[in-house]
Amino acid sequence: MPGAMTASEFEMDGDYLIGGLFDIHHVSGTPYRDRPETITCSSQRLILSSYRRFQLMRFSVAEINNSTSLLPNVTLGYKIFDHCSDTQNFPGIFNLISVNDFIQPWDESRKNLSKVTAVVGTYTSTETLTVAPLFMMNLIPMVSYGAASSVFSRKQNFPSFLRTVHPNKDVIEVVFNILKQFSWRWVSFLYSDGDYGKDGLDLFMDKIKDTDICLAYTKGLTENTDYPQTLKQLEIQRVGVIIVFAPEWTAEALIKAAIKENITNKVWIAGDAWSLHKQLPKEEGIRNIGTVLGVAEPVLTIPGFSDFIYFSKAESQQENANQGKFCNQNCDCSNVTADDIINADPSFNFPVYSAVYAIAHALHTALQCGDGRCSPDITVDPYMVLTALKKSNFSLLNHRVQFDDNGDPNFGSYSIVFWNHSGDAEEVGFYSFHSSFQFNINSTKIQWHANGEVPKSICSKECNEGSAKKQEGIHKCCFSCTVCPNGTYVNITEDPYDCIDCKDTEWSEAGSTSCNLRLVEYVPFTDIGAVVIMVGTWIFIGLIIAVSVLFAINYNTPVVKSAGGPICFLILVCLSLSDISVFFYFGEPTTASCILRFLPFLMFYTVCLACFVVRSFQIVCIFKIAAKFPNLLSWWTKYNGQWLIITVAFITQAITLTIGYSIAPSKPFNDTMSYSKSIILGCDFNFEGIAASLVLLLSLCCLCFIFSYMGKDLPKNYNEAKAITFCLLLLIFTWIILATASILYHGKHIHTFTALAILSSLYSFLLWYFLPKCYIIIFQPHKNTQQHFQGLIQNYTKTVSQ
Repeated sequence: MPGAMTASEFEMDGDYLIGGLFDIHHVSGTPYRDRPETITCSSQRLILSSYRRFQLMRFSVAEINNSTSLLPNVTLGYKIFDHCSDTQNFPGIFNLISVNDFIQPWDESRKNLSKVTAVVGTYTSTETLTVAPLFMMNLIPMVSYGAASSVFSRKQNFPSFLRTVHPNKDVIEVVFNILKQFSWRWVSFLYSDGDYGKDGLDLFMDKIKDTDICLAYTKGLTENTDYPQTLKQLEIQRVGVIIVFAPEWTAEALIKAAIKENITNKVWIAGDAWSLHKQLPKEEGIRNIGTVLGVAEPVLTIPGFSDFIYFSKAESQQENANQGKFCNQNCDCSNVTADDIINADPSFNFPVYSAVYAIAHALHTALQCGDGRCSPDITVDPYMVLTALKKSNFSLLNHRVQFDDNGDPNFGSYSIVFWNHSGDAEEVGFYSFHSSFQFNINSTKIQWHANGEVPKSICSKECNEGSAKKQEGIHKCCFSCTVCPNGTYVNITEDPYDCIDCKDTEWSEAGSTSCNLRLVEYVPFTDIGAVVIMVGTWIFIGLIIAVSVLFAINYNTPVVKSAGGPICFLILVCLSLSDISVFFYFGEPTTASCILRFLPFLMFYTVCLACFVVRSFQIVCIFKIAAKFPNLLSWWTKYNGQWLIITVAFITQAITLTIGYSIAPSKPFNDTMSYSKSIILGCDFNFEGIAASLVLLLSLCCLCFIFSYMGKDLPKNYNEAKAITFCLLLLIFTWIILATASILYHGKHIHTFTALAILSSLYSFLLWYFLPKCYIIIFQPHKNTQQHFQGLIQNYTKTVSQ
């Protein structure tokens, strides 16, 4: 492999220098120091995947230097440092930004600037937060291949920072889609207790805030974490899915602890920092912990890299391991073979590769390269490279490398991997950021630990249809189920926690998910019962007319006179007017029909009862009271007492009804309480409004009974007691039956029963008071003579005198 190599892997001279920061080694913990002191990284644990990324930067520079189209006749050099600590590695940073070993403020002459035109790195977010401000001062472009924290998208704080790795929000988006794909709602989130992990946790909590996913348990992991206790908490919480958002060394410790503690039957979702780990999938007992899925940068084969590694390792074996020019420019990796590097975790390899190429293309633009040459007269400052970097738009391994306004990559995708039983990270899906078909998982490739079925991770089983959830504790995923009662329903898409009342016009059975429209019921005019009653009413009117005609023809006969004479016609007229109420019990109720259901009946039936009271009193007065109280009879005759009483009763009833209906008018009423599936249309019967009218009616009934009883021994043709008493008993019996039916039954036919009760009350007087007299007039005319009535009176006088 040709190229201008120096004796050290960490440095190579060139016309323009690119800085590199790679955590080839990793410091576990922060040892106590009593004074500021740098750390010797080569004495720490080697991270093979980081060493591979380090070699990839070297390869990328060598490949660019060998290119005839990119930066022709310009040589790139690099100065790389092993950045193993975020607090004890500043000498390397100072070296990059120094000029002749001095760091001077940026003066107006712009002559005291470092030869470093850009920096590739660092890997972790915490390391980047520590060193980035030092590069931002002089707007030295810093292109990170691993720092994914959201804070770096803030250009006001990090104006010269760009990255080729997707920010945490993109990884969280993929994890969220995996959870939705498999309906996992009870999850835990374990994260590295640093800037990277905390940012991931914040993004995840924001993402699931208004969803049905609940975060059962979170824990920040450090080198001092009590893993057995953490894993015990996961078991207590019955968590089936564990998201691990941490770098590979933290994930290693966790997974090994899970194997040791015999944690089984879990789904582990790995972040992109450890999903392509090479050793863990082959760890003994790894199958016992459950199923491991992961989010990873797609693994791309970079042509020529393997050859470079073999060549580089063969050359480095001839070098002194301690030939580094500066502290932490020494790897001490002589025992690492080329195969070890090639087979190491390839995570973040393309981000490193594209970062170096992005800087090269930016230099190419700044130097106005073209036609096989670059302009020799241009002095390139870091800000010029930064301006060109932001406008990057080139193709690399079939990817279009671009950056958005925040310096984040505007290209790429994520693979979804599964650790199969062969110990490999097998790709089972993808998530693309810039296509219409964004997300797909082929779950048939996943060998689930739960007998081949997709595992479940829920706090509570879903409620049966028609049951509402009742949250238990602080998590909405933990709940009990309550069957929604009659008249309510649950809408699981809008609010699965409440039983919603149906509207008055709707009904539902217990355990419903929707309401049904109620059947609106009333008695139409075409109803068979309504037809029968209306026909009966018209027959009643016909009989009234017939009786009236018969009585008019025989007006001067004793039977008509004994029945009341002119009062009979008033009774017959009022009976016919009372039956008007019957017709308003049918059809859809209106305000007018509700008023007319009782008003005509109460008004004119009162007159009927008043007439019977007067008639009974007259007979008793003539035969019994006149002898004892002659003045009473004289007054009664002189002032037409019968008409006075009837008029007073009529006026009193009219006044009470007017006041009653003014205070509490009857109006249409929808009965929604009696039956759940139907609405009974009726009238709002207000007892207070007609209470006085009913009292008047009852009073007249009582007087009828009293006077009828007093005349029980009068002459037969003048004795109305039996007829009136029977009519009144029939009236009372009818309304008692109706009252009982109204208590026991609330259907629409109660209105039919009420109309029937009114008609029965009218028929009782017609049939048992008037028809017997009609019978005598028609079939027994000999009894309808003056002689027959005088004979009865004489017999009564003899009986009384004896």
